[in-house]
Amino acid sequence: MGLAVAVIFPGGLAAQDEAGFQVGDRAPAVTVNDLNGNPVDLGTWVGKKPIFLEFWATWCERCAALLPKVKAAVAQFGDRVEFVGINVTVNENPRRVRKYVEEHEPPFRVLYDTEGVGVRAFHVPTTSYIVIVDAAGVIRYIGVGADQNLMTALAEIVGT
Repeated sequence: MGLAVAVIFPGGLAAQDEAGFQVGDRAPAVTVNDLNGNPVDLGTWVGKKPIFLEFWATWCERCAALLPKVKAAVAQFGDRVEFVGINVTVNENPRRVRKYVEEHEPPFRVLYDTEGVGVRAFHVPTTSYIVIVDAAGVIRYIGVGADQNLMTALAEIVGT
């Protein structure tokens, strides 16, 4: 019988080695469906506007712990950065995600990655995985977990 081990990164750039992407790489522009099955093309923003991506799940404790920081980031940078939360759909269904969204009001556009397109494109190693892409489409920040300093990362990217 095998033993599964999850490696938790405390935040910041340490996660990039596990993810397959490096800060400085060009972000992929992929299409992921929303909760209603409508396609949302991330290329709408990648290379045009900074984009904040969180790969999350309703059952993810680190995601829940990170939520207040994401809400604060949206309050400060929401007019200059597109915030997108991509639900990884592991042990999820649209009804459960809709209920979570109603109860917790995550401050981002909610996508539901039924085909795993976003997860594969961004080489997502775990939930609470954050990728921040600058207006030129370059990955400027990669992090995992609740202890990320999102405000500093976003301030550096948007120039405030």
